[in-house]
Amino acid sequence: MPKMRAISLIIAVTTAISCQAALPELRFAWKEVDYVWDSPAQRETAVKDGLFVPANNLPLGLARWKNKVFVTVPRWKNGVASSLNYVDLDGAQDQPLKPYPSLKENLVSDSAKELPSNSSIISVFRVFVDPCDRLWVMDSGLADILGAPNQVAGPSLVIFDLNTNQLIHRYFFKVSDMKEDSFFANIVVDVDKNTCDNAFAYVPDLGGYGVVVYSLKQDDSWRVTHHYFHFEPLAGTYNVGGIEFHWTDGVFALALSEPRENGFRTMFFHAFSSTKEFCVSTELLRNYTHIDKTEAFHDFKLLGDRGERTQSSASYYDTNTSVLFYTQINRNGIGCWNSNKPYTPENNPLLFNDATLFEFLNDLKVDDEGTLWLLSDKLPRFIYKSLDPNEINYRIFSMKASDAIAGSACE
Repeated sequence: MPKMRAISLIIAVTTAISCQAALPELRFAWKEVDYVWDSPAQRETAVKDGLFVPANNLPLGLARWKNKVFVTVPRWKNGVASSLNYVDLDGAQDQPLKPYPSLKENLVSDSAKELPSNSSIISVFRVFVDPCDRLWVMDSGLADILGAPNQVAGPSLVIFDLNTNQLIHRYFFKVSDMKEDSFFANIVVDVDKNTCDNAFAYVPDLGGYGVVVYSLKQDDSWRVTHHYFHFEPLAGTYNVGGIEFHWTDGVFALALSEPRENGFRTMFFHAFSSTKEFCVSTELLRNYTHIDKTEAFHDFKLLGDRGERTQSSASYYDTNTSVLFYTQINRNGIGCWNSNKPYTPENNPLLFNDATLFEFLNDLKVDDEGTLWLLSDKLPRFIYKSLDPNEINYRIFSMKASDAIAGSACE
């Protein structure tokens, strides 16, 4: 009998190991980030002049294009040397960030009164790579957000040609696009590689509870409003890394499906401080200025609720698997939903979580090769306390999206 028990135990352990869900691979990790400088003297001067305060540079957003992984560093505090950067895909895990399109265009004083050039970058949270090899950048234009806020320039969309690293266009939001509490920190782009000139960008306003739509062909923008863009009062409490905080962030996470039969996509969206998911056709967003707003109100649909403590900072729809991936801030992990199934807590499983590795997963993307990319950055500690420069604080992971959902309700 003891022998049989031992054999059974071995079988059970082997089965448990073989059935364990795949975990993301750590690709990059930093205790503190640094940059590629033109010279050591330039770095020394930047530190001396307060243009670079290493502890104040926190990576937040990411996107992959070919051999580049773009990494944003918003100007939460003073001394952010470069807000838009990239790392080499096959480079060292702790490699310095390479400013994009150049250090000159990023190294701007926090007290600047205007953009040094039309290609200058002030403060970026999220970026988006489109099928036409373009990088779309949502530049808030606001420096030293948590210190002495300085609106260097108005919020703008900045578009770069990734093949030439040249600026294609910069568009500043109109006064009618903004409210007093507006804050723009995310962007998704609706475009087909065969019609690159007919792109639409959708930018959530997490502070003013709206979405700004931009048409590249028309070079114009308009604001969309709806009750579903607001936060949920009962979902504004967070506890991450032992820190409790309360946020009123509205619509933040946007994700686009593949084109439907009518040629338009479905935009999935949710407020940061919410556990519910909604959707609307991009046909409505594109034509919002010409439709009856009262009638259009009911075209925004509630998909369902993920359950308690499922607030999410970012989401991305993978067209290969029809799965919506999203971060799970309070649960230190990643969740998913197969869009072919009802939107219920049971169909929104937690794929993996770890309080150390995935403490505040801030952004995620699926690239054109079906790879899921994740970035964690301990943001609450950075804002409300301080980070320990002797331990790893910022991490970027990757794994095949299909492997991430294997064996789950999302498969």
